[in-house]
Amino acid sequence: MNVFLMYPDRDFDPAQELPWNEQALTQDLELTTLFEAMARGDPFLLGIARQAVLSSLVDPETIRYRQDILRDCLQNSAVVRELYQIPIEALQLKQRHWLGIFSHNPSGILSGALEMLTMLVEMLRKVRRVADEHAYRFTSAGFRRFFTMIAQELDDAYFAEVAAHLGALRFRRGVLLSARLGRGNEGTDYVLRRPHGRRHWVSHLLSKTPSYSFTIPPRDEHGGRALADLRDRGINLVANAVAQSADHIDNFLKVLRLELAFYIACLNLYERLMELGEPVAFPEPWAVGERRHHFVGLYDPCLALTMGRKAVGNDVNADDRDIVIITGANQGGKSTFLRSIGLAQLLMQCGMFVPAESFCANVCTGLYTHFKREEDTSMKSGKLDEELVRMSAIVERIRPDGLILFNESFAATNEREGSEIARQVVRALLDNRIKVFFVTHLYEFARSMHDERTERTLFLRAERLSSGRRTFRMIAGEPLQTSYGRDLYRKVFGSEEQARGAAAGP
Repeated sequence: MNVFLMYPDRDFDPAQELPWNEQALTQDLELTTLFEAMARGDPFLLGIARQAVLSSLVDPETIRYRQDILRDCLQNSAVVRELYQIPIEALQLKQRHWLGIFSHNPSGILSGALEMLTMLVEMLRKVRRVADEHAYRFTSAGFRRFFTMIAQELDDAYFAEVAAHLGALRFRRGVLLSARLGRGNEGTDYVLRRPHGRRHWVSHLLSKTPSYSFTIPPRDEHGGRALADLRDRGINLVANAVAQSADHIDNFLKVLRLELAFYIACLNLYERLMELGEPVAFPEPWAVGERRHHFVGLYDPCLALTMGRKAVGNDVNADDRDIVIITGANQGGKSTFLRSIGLAQLLMQCGMFVPAESFCANVCTGLYTHFKREEDTSMKSGKLDEELVRMSAIVERIRPDGLILFNESFAATNEREGSEIARQVVRALLDNRIKVFFVTHLYEFARSMHDERTERTLFLRAERLSSGRRTFRMIAGEPLQTSYGRDLYRKVFGSEEQARGAAAGP
């Protein structure tokens, strides 16, 4: 039995290798806040959420496959949570009883496997009950296939047959074996036989077939061990077969828990965002190589989760653009906007909803971030050297049709040098079909990109009202030569008149 709720043709691998820059993505996009909201304190959900979100899909059809399943989960959250509890209950029962799984002799293995199989079959009955009662509510291809498989493979005949086998394997009437005499009159070719059906006592008395028997005295320990050894030889293959059957069902329930955990984590995040009044939307993924990127109401969910209230959303159309350059006033929301771009891309490419009213983008071959870092006393070189080292590592791994987000990169030196470095790096990336989002205060760099690639470049600017107030929205606009440092001066020292008055004294 296959679950196939994460991929249409294979199981989800929780041990698959994560991208080499997963630590940088986690730090720059503040993914820890997102994962904690998805997990709600459950370490297992935390691990699965992290693995799934960072393991990006590149096939739009597989993304849509997960989206459809997630839609079903959102519409039937109570049913999905009930289904998720079944493998958890099985795990708890196993941990509570141990079920003799550490026995080494066939009798002990068979006894433990029978107990485990009995318990697991009861869990399968619960899965079947959920399928019978609620399958009609689900419309996605993934859940339809899953529930159809349950109905076909776990029908009444299956459970009746399993019950009959479990009853027979308890050997309440003893074990019937056959064997041949080998060399030295040693027993060989032990075979477990199906027990004879019960015969009426009259036919038993009238039977002319001779039978021979012997009885071991109660205190004959050696005889008892010899008989037990004969029994173990006969049931060895059966014990292994029952143990393998129990393992098969156990693995099915483990995979069911594993794959449903992703959708439970999505439900947790969805419910939290709904509490904050935030919108979510299922994105429209385009194939790698296209240039699609437009959205309405895109916001940073981590900011909303941290503040405990709605965050400001942005509307942008960057279709057919290779690079988006974001400039504008300090503390205007540029870094937050950049994080929202990266988060939406990750969430789209793992099959989730995105934090927006609507969202459309092409799939990228990889997501990379190059954000400025604070001073670190452990650094062995200057900040610019450290930035260039990180940039070199990205260049070695990035592939065509990747997406890279720059946040105040190469600003650790003077304007002219930083602009030249940024210009050369970006030119090389664009020549290799890398999509770029760049937040910068380097006016010379921004202006040069405006002069060179107007038709493929979109310029956004953090909106600042005439009063100096920031709206935290990005609007289309060419770069300006000022970063409005005077606004920061007013925030710290008040107006210039107030500062002069304070300096003059009484």
